Amino acid sequence: MGVLLSTIEETLSGLRIIKAFTAETFFTGKFHRVNEEYRKLMTRLYRKRDLTSPLSEFMGAVVMVIVMFFGGKLVLGTEQQLEPSTFIAFIAIFSQLIPPAKSFSEAYSNVQRGLASVDRINKILDAEITIRDNEKAISIHDFNHSVEYRNVSFAYHKGGTGWVLKNINLKVEKGKTIALVGQSGSGKTTLVDLLPRFYDLEEGEILLDGENIKDYKLNDLRSLMGIVNQESILFNDTIFNNIAFGLSNVSEEDVMNAAKIANAHEFISKMSEGYQSNVGDRGGKLSGGQRQRISIARAILKNPPILILDEATSALDTESERLVQDAITRLMKNRTTLVIAHRLSTIQHADEIIVMQQGEIIERGTHTALLEKAGVYKRLYELQAFV
Repeated sequence: MGVLLSTIEETLSGLRIIKAFTAETFFTGKFHRVNEEYRKLMTRLYRKRDLTSPLSEFMGAVVMVIVMFFGGKLVLGTEQQLEPSTFIAFIAIFSQLIPPAKSFSEAYSNVQRGLASVDRINKILDAEITIRDNEKAISIHDFNHSVEYRNVSFAYHKGGTGWVLKNINLKVEKGKTIALVGQSGSGKTTLVDLLPRFYDLEEGEILLDGENIKDYKLNDLRSLMGIVNQESILFNDTIFNNIAFGLSNVSEEDVMNAAKIANAHEFISKMSEGYQSNVGDRGGKLSGGQRQRISIARAILKNPPILILDEATSALDTESERLVQDAITRLMKNRTTLVIAHRLSTIQHADEIIVMQQGEIIERGTHTALLEKAGVYKRLYELQAFV
């Protein structure tokens, strides 16, 4: 059943691609194969279940006949080895034991079926939580000085095979904007994911105000950060609740102000129910640019001291990108910001630009300084300018 439902969910969520590639026949066949296997299993299950009752009744009757036969011989025999009253009492008691015995067999069947479901659920519930608070974790409510990556190396698989980051040293002062650029797979997203402890380090350390981030309470650490991902993640709820996500006692005025800064208020106002409009599963009722702007408004409303922007304007058209970029620029004032950008035009005014390649920092400096250096950054910039 789990495989069958997974197939249905996958088909419905990817319906547009299935139709675009005329793969309806393929997915119909896939569904029928899984459904037929499920049908055969359930037929066997129901057949055995339905046979249980008549079979147990028959076996009970057979046992009673055998008991009556041997008991009758003992009572009616020449030596009369058993008193009739005793035999009748025995039959009465024995007949009362048969129903519970049949119930045991039915209960065992239900337990086995339940255990199959529990196994699937326990794979999730019993999954090891690797990122926890230390026993002596301290609270933090403000960000005061700097974030520092010190000799940071990271691999997704324990044991250090396939390093994603190699010996990263980077210090981000409070109020500064640091931009991370480089080819896909160079480790930019991994670098910023380490800060809210989505992953834990094996080598090196990350310091926040001089303390290792592992020494802070996890919820306190993450409450200092606002994150806008490249993929807009929205929930099947209203626009208001998606913008106010994770916050309590938020007024509609605050949500509207955040939406205006993110250039989202105009299209929200045109929707039939305004801020109470439902965005659908994963925001499916909105365009990619609209989803991105709601994600940005969510980060703006949280008003965090540290911003992490992972290609935050990637899904916007040119006009919206300029408006949102201006809003983000205002938002970034007096905040510490880590920006991942492929469009180099959006990060020219960053305090420092970090150029990454194969998990290492190969260049760093301001936009002007890197252009004068005539290295990798200048080549990337000229390619985009040419395009």
